[in-house]
Parts: sequence; C-alpha cells; structure tokens
Amino acid sequence: MKTWIVSLLVGLLAGVIYALLGVRSPAPPVVALLGLFGMLVGEQLVPITRRLLARQPLTMAWFRHECVPKISGAPQPEPPDSPPRQDT
Repeated sequence: MKTWIVSLLVGLLAGVIYALLGVRSPAPPVVALLGLFGMLVGEQLVPITRRLLARQPLTMAWFRHECVPKISGAPQPEPPDSPPRQDT
C-alpha cells in the first residue's frame, strides 16, 4: 500500500511540474518517452552516488553490469567468472 501512495504522490508532483512547464497531459509521445527515459537514468544516480560516497571505484564494467540493464531492459550480463549457461 505504501508503494501505491508514494506512486500517487510522485504522479501528482509530475502533474504539477507538467502544468508549470505548460506541457499538456497526457504528454505528447516524444515528451512522455523522454520523461520515462529520464526517470530510468535518474534512478541510477542513487547507486552511483552511493558508490562514490563509499569511495568505491566507478568503472565502466560496474556501470554496464549494474546500470545498463536497468536502463535498457536488457538481461543483466553474467559475471566473467561464472560458468557458461547451458540452455536445453
């Protein structure tokens, strides 16, 4: 239930921002897709910030493994040291 309330509140905030920017709602397809892309990228700022605050290296390998699948929807790549998958 908490997730639903947070979702509603964030949706209300997005509606207020759209109104302040003069974008009609529902937004035109390109604007809506860019907004969704921004949300996906913005979600990844939290783990990146946590990693930087923990003074851990921010490598391209980590970014590709942790962030890219969440942004693109592609399956998460397996670590290089894992045994190969055998699909039957």
